[in-house]
Amino acid sequence: MSAPVQFDTLATADGHRLGRIVLDAPKSLNALSLEMIEAIQAQIDAWAADPEIVALWLEGAGDKAFCAGGDVVALYHAIAEGRTGRDPESADGAVARYFTHEYRLDHALHTYPKPIVAWGDGIVMGGGMGLLAGASHRVVTPRSMLAMPEITIGLYPDVGASWFLNRMPGASGIFLGLTGARLNASDALFVGLADRLIAAERRDAVIDDLLEADWSRPRAALDRVLRTHASASREFAPPAEVAPRQEAIAALTDADSDEDLIAAVIAASDSDDAWIARAARSLAAGSPLSARLILRQLARCRRVSLAEALRSELDLSLACATHGDIAEGVRALLIDKDHAPAWRHAHGAVPAADLEACLAPAWPRQAHPLRELHDHVIG
Repeated sequence: MSAPVQFDTLATADGHRLGRIVLDAPKSLNALSLEMIEAIQAQIDAWAADPEIVALWLEGAGDKAFCAGGDVVALYHAIAEGRTGRDPESADGAVARYFTHEYRLDHALHTYPKPIVAWGDGIVMGGGMGLLAGASHRVVTPRSMLAMPEITIGLYPDVGASWFLNRMPGASGIFLGLTGARLNASDALFVGLADRLIAAERRDAVIDDLLEADWSRPRAALDRVLRTHASASREFAPPAEVAPRQEAIAALTDADSDEDLIAAVIAASDSDDAWIARAARSLAAGSPLSARLILRQLARCRRVSLAEALRSELDLSLACATHGDIAEGVRALLIDKDHAPAWRHAHGAVPAADLEACLAPAWPRQAHPLRELHDHVIG
């Protein structure tokens, strides 16, 4: 059975080709399965070596989502069956295999030798954020909705979020990672998760213009076309939510300890500001262990490279499967759908030993499954 992802190429007027990737699982909001991840990796590797391919186009099927995240239901079943071994190629290493291949793909997108347009229309969450963040030309539309809501399922923002959340203005990355707050297209531009806002109705025209462009300089060709359509879409930009709240976010996250910071944000659940209150309630209902891990993970990855952040995430993701709340979070949200997770701890009562168990390295550096990742600047 083939993976639910489609590949084709589009001929340009000057004799080149665009490689097109379509995540084709609209019923699951294009959630990323391991099979999809492996298929995309194989195809982009082939296109990287093909001189006719000058750029890639990545989008999701349907009009609801670019990609709503990873296939966490499959992860739940792997955890329930005890397939949490450290060897990603072994029969019992299903969890490690999924995260290893996903993070390797994210890194490949960030360091790809050819430009990539990610058409981030609709819902972009979790694993979808990893794909969007890795593209060289990230487009959102007026109906885009972005979030890293892993706090709600007992995980933490991964797929390179340990790196890109730390690069957002002010304390916005901490707040967004901790609460899973939703971002609109204007917010995505402000925090650096998107480069252009283009009306969704212009998609076909954008592709047509790309096919007519001069591809002697691929990145310049993309910039010219996207700039033109973004300029014509300015009137459709939604009101920003994050930028006007930078001072409030800074105040909420200015605390002497992680416990105090979490308590301060939760206390804003009854705020008169509806956006702040909703974010605070998400944290209050989320995994207390995850909340502490999110802050520790962001702190330890504050000045590391993307490759190092992804290696750290692979360690932590496996730990969350073996010692954390992810199985219970997915059960409550997506399996039984009772929305009543029985978290292992309460807020303010997470033992230090449980934190350290999750933060311990899963592999020595020389044996790490992502040891081959190296960051380099793409010209």
